[in-house]
Amino acid sequence: MKPRSFPVFTVTKKAALAAKAGHPWVYAEEIVTSSPCENGALVDVTEQNGTYLGTGFFSERSKIAVRILSNNANETFGEDFWRRRVSYAVDYRLRVMRGDDFSSCRLIFGEADGFPGLTVDRFENVLCAQVLSFGTEKIKELVYSLLVEKLSSHGVKIDGIYERNDSEIRSLEGLDTYKGWFGLSHPESPVVTIKENGVKYLVDVENSQKTGFFLDQKFNRRAVASLCRDLRVLDCFTHTGSFALNAVMGGAKRVTAVDVSQTAVGLAKQNAALNGFEDRMDFVCADVFDLLPSLVKRGGSDYDFIILDPPAFTKSRQTSEGAARGYKEINYRAMRLLPRGGYLATCSCSHFMFRDRFERLLNEAARDAGVSLRQIEARQQACDHPILTNVPETDYLKFYIFQVV
Repeated sequence: MKPRSFPVFTVTKKAALAAKAGHPWVYAEEIVTSSPCENGALVDVTEQNGTYLGTGFFSERSKIAVRILSNNANETFGEDFWRRRVSYAVDYRLRVMRGDDFSSCRLIFGEADGFPGLTVDRFENVLCAQVLSFGTEKIKELVYSLLVEKLSSHGVKIDGIYERNDSEIRSLEGLDTYKGWFGLSHPESPVVTIKENGVKYLVDVENSQKTGFFLDQKFNRRAVASLCRDLRVLDCFTHTGSFALNAVMGGAKRVTAVDVSQTAVGLAKQNAALNGFEDRMDFVCADVFDLLPSLVKRGGSDYDFIILDPPAFTKSRQTSEGAARGYKEINYRAMRLLPRGGYLATCSCSHFMFRDRFERLLNEAARDAGVSLRQIEARQQACDHPILTNVPETDYLKFYIFQVV
């Protein structure tokens, strides 16, 4: 082991066990002693007996005090280190996101790719990035340039990088919140046309939610489309209309897309027009929690397939019980509305709605609705959002397709 020049942070036994198991986060309450250092600096993490555990970025204001980058004691964290990390991330996507799937995908998924707090999505010739860690903020320019260089080596020319650094999480890190193009060179418009599963979308990286488009459902949308031929489909929480449009592409007889946001409904209509699907779609601006009970009360079976893709109902362990009631309610109503033999696609994108809890509430909803569920598929987030088995926070999306029997 080479002589170390980084400030040293010693940690509790609990933190040491987590680090040895490969989890990259050290919480502020787990720091026993620390050397003076600036915010975002690289620091060594050690056990109280001096055993080296890893090196990571220090954040003086976050609950996560250190985000470990590597446990290689000989690493220097220069340009070559970040070039390797970028290369690993892109090469992985080239392997798992083949053909057109690579044209719009997540290139960097934070800790799952060894970039704490960094998200980078590709939408054709535009990258959309979000930085939520003070340390990563300090090296982002290098990472961006290496990413553009790596993509260029594979024949992909990037015309601009748009930063969606308007998340309030940045405030907790002591970082400014803003959004805008990074650097001087960029396209005139922040709206990009992409194609996914054969469906075209307008993606507004400036104004859409998060980084512009929910790429994590790519293959789940494809799975839904494969079952939709000749069915009447109700897509709840449609947002940009992605599941609804895939249903039409899959041969659905008629698709109704619902969202509480008039802006979202407008986007869904635009995307329908872009694909020439308007004559097979209806659009409704309504609260799904009000709409489903009203449809059940009216009686009849207007739909053969219902898709529930709600936003995260919980972002913390403390609010998970209230979220569970919300998930159960919409699934219960959908099961009541569907005829026997109908289909239900349902999901939760909250990490804190754990898989076993979500499955349990689905079973409870089925029992209360007086139906049984025949599972067709149990799925998760697309593989460009990789799950590290030693970092459970990277596993967040639960997706199921059932037949109601």
